[in-house]
Amino acid sequence: IETLHATQFADIYSSSFPPQVTIQSDGTVDLVKNSLFFTKHNSQDLVFLTGDAQPISAPAEYALAEEILTTCNKLKINSIITLAAYITGNFSKNPKVYGTSTSLDIVKDFSKYGILTMNSGSIVGMNGVIIGTAKKFHIPGTCILGETSGYVIDAKASKAILEKLSMFLNIQFDMSEISKRAEDTEQIIKTIELQAN
Repeated sequence: IETLHATQFADIYSSSFPPQVTIQSDGTVDLVKNSLFFTKHNSQDLVFLTGDAQPISAPAEYALAEEILTTCNKLKINSIITLAAYITGNFSKNPKVYGTSTSLDIVKDFSKYGILTMNSGSIVGMNGVIIGTAKKFHIPGTCILGETSGYVIDAKASKAILEKLSMFLNIQFDMSEISKRAEDTEQIIKTIELQAN
């Protein structure tokens, strides 16, 4: 969103989000929300959805996914990609990237981008529910997941996902900030491993 200079154009508020507010950088508060951003890059129209939280109940997750997909239909979005964590419980020096999709043609293309195909398991939360709901709306949905321990906020896994996403969408963006964060993650992991020994 930042490196592609996307512009915020809508917010989604819901009583299904956790009952709290977030403190803004200027000291004010805002209700927990999800936000939509738009940018045009290399003649591609891109819409990003990001949020402070996910709904706190399963029915609310499905209701929000329906609302998101209804909005996507109105915007004539023709493909949806969610980004998620592939939690292993182990630290990885070079995180692998996995993928699944509602489209077999997309799954067949994963190997071209170095994405490993998931062939079992499940995706918990909105990252999975959104692409499952996309299938109902006949919009191809794909989830790309970065291998992570699940113990730390893992910028290494995020960087691995973004590298594959860049290839998958054929777009280039500045990776310097995420690269720095990935180095910070590496230091945190080293500290944890030293304490464990």
